[in-house]
Amino acid sequence: MIKKKKIIGICASASRNSANLLILKWIAESNKSDFNLEIIDDLTELPHFKTELTDKNIPKQILDFRNKIENADGIIICTPEYVFSIPSGLKNMIEWCVSTTVFSDKPIGLITTSASGEKGHIELKLIMETIQTKFTDETTLLIQGVKGKVGKDGKILDNNTEIELKILVQNLNKLTENLAGKKCIKEQNNKL
Repeated sequence: MIKKKKIIGICASASRNSANLLILKWIAESNKSDFNLEIIDDLTELPHFKTELTDKNIPKQILDFRNKIENADGIIICTPEYVFSIPSGLKNMIEWCVSTTVFSDKPIGLITTSASGEKGHIELKLIMETIQTKFTDETTLLIQGVKGKVGKDGKILDNNTEIELKILVQNLNKLTENLAGKKCIKEQNNKL
């Protein structure tokens, strides 16, 4: 039996039952035969970033979070745009990981949902490229006008959005498999 991939879904919204969380739940349900999606939906549980605690006396919540990221086969971040930027909770989470390699070469899907979202989406891609995650145009998605596209019951109301989400997940699966294969070959070569 093939082991299912472990994907971490990060909901960056500060609102309860946001469209971001509903999208991640929809992805989890729609793809449960392909991978297990563990959703992290309250980034406020992470302490505020302090440089002096990044390498020594690291808070337990941060160690646990870093371990989840490191041991995941892939990541999906679903975030709103706040004031033309990413939310502070998401930025805080990333700052706790910058001094590590937990995100390095990690396959990632990036979803920005907003009324517009363009600037937040560009910023998110720039930050994730800077910390060396692996993504393609096909594993990123900007969902504009999200309130009319995701129902409060979690159903995707817009056919194009549903198709785009399915394409993103398919491409993230491919990226995850390709990178895992390359990693395996590299490890075998190192043993020779």
